[in-house]
Amino acid sequence: MARENKRIIEGLVVSDKMMKTRVLLVLRTVEHPLYKRLIKKTKKFSYHDPLEQSKAGDSVRIIESKKYSKTKCWRLLEIKKSAAAVKQA
Repeated sequence: MARENKRIIEGLVVSDKMMKTRVLLVLRTVEHPLYKRLIKKTKKFSYHDPLEQSKAGDSVRIIESKKYSKTKCWRLLEIKKSAAAVKQA
């Protein structure tokens, strides 16, 4: 039986306004090919959260999964930091 390697992404939840769907913002830095300066690039991912556990501001990890809709092919793996915990600290 072959083991599948599924991608895992970590980022910040920016939207929790849809039912069972959250939007994750992933920030990465890349070096410019010509000028060798660091550039910040962002990308948004929609993921499935059936129990609606994550809220806006949380730091979460998502894993690749089956296609849930046109734009949603990720699911919640774990909540790293809660927004409430970050606000208190």
